[in-house]
Amino acid sequence: MSETAQDLLLPQTDYYQVFADVDGEDLRWWREARDYCESIRPHINDAWEKAEYNIPAVEEAARRGLVRDGIDIEGERPMSIRANRLLEMEFARCDASTATAVIVQAGLAMQSINLCGSEEQKKEFLGPMSRMEIRGAFALTEPDHGSDSIGLETTATREGDEWVINGEKKWIGHGSVGHIAVVWARMNDGEVGGFIVDQDSPGYEAETITGKASLRGIPQAHIKLHDVRVPDSRRLPGANSFRDTAKVLGGTRLGVAWTALGLAIDCYEKALDYAKRRVQFGRPLVKNQIIQQRLSDMLMDVTAMALYCRRLLELEESGTLTEKQAALAKVHNTRAARRVAANARDMFGGVGILLENDVMRHMADIESLHTYEGTDTIQSLIVGKTITGVSAYR
Repeated sequence: MSETAQDLLLPQTDYYQVFADVDGEDLRWWREARDYCESIRPHINDAWEKAEYNIPAVEEAARRGLVRDGIDIEGERPMSIRANRLLEMEFARCDASTATAVIVQAGLAMQSINLCGSEEQKKEFLGPMSRMEIRGAFALTEPDHGSDSIGLETTATREGDEWVINGEKKWIGHGSVGHIAVVWARMNDGEVGGFIVDQDSPGYEAETITGKASLRGIPQAHIKLHDVRVPDSRRLPGANSFRDTAKVLGGTRLGVAWTALGLAIDCYEKALDYAKRRVQFGRPLVKNQIIQQRLSDMLMDVTAMALYCRRLLELEESGTLTEKQAALAKVHNTRAARRVAANARDMFGGVGILLENDVMRHMADIESLHTYEGTDTIQSLIVGKTITGVSAYR
């Protein structure tokens, strides 16, 4: 009997059969992501606890062709938009740090080159990056410019055939453990441009941020750029304003909604399984009314999140998706994931804080998703501006 989507997502989870029609090549990609995640799952909690980045594990994802973000790579199997979103969900279901590493590499660094780069730049970088032979960073956020990233202060000054970059960036995934960084800087004309910067360039200094209690399995960096010289051939010719930067961010904002769904699914399924096995006062937890009600509440959130993602997918596939629609989904799904994770952790009782049960790690990691790629507040205000016609933030 051939495999179906319900072999990958239980009916008790996909209650409305939102993904029951996934088939063909999309289903095969989903299965390959599941197999990959099962292969790395035994090592996830140890790496998270030690705050170690398991580069070989991400390189294994690349060897399986999973680090793509749907970008066409010569000689590689096509990957549809649908397959890519299912991969993001599946990665997060296993580990948000791994999902973030893939989003940084493919959804941000590679997509910057794919959407804004020249044909020569695409040929030089996209293939090797899809194989993780070149690790890439996306350097936009600055110490004083997070939500208001459009106000970035890093500068790129043209001097002959070179650009001289000065400034600072913060919270940059792969920024201290990569090979290149796509640095966004304000050019002579005041507009924002993108530059492919070698991380071993003179004047490029990156320090891994320590003390994180979330996404401990992938390092982020504080970068200082002092008179970093970049040839004009490394400027992204299609990046000439912040609107071009926003094109890249739009896709990853969608990715966060799918990633939040994956985390919530794992929390819900882990809680359901534990409640069936855990015996208290002489009977399994699932026989208690309050436990059934809480599981139902969790399923409501998971189902709503799935419906948001499915509708987003239809809009994305048709090419009609807007930034405002993505913002609403990002807010809804990260809020819902928080609720599901909190319920799951509580349902586990005292052992809920142990990494071996995964939910505490998910709960901590969701806090990063709730903030990055646009905070809850800013995304809500984007929606608010749409429905009122008045901007509350600029």
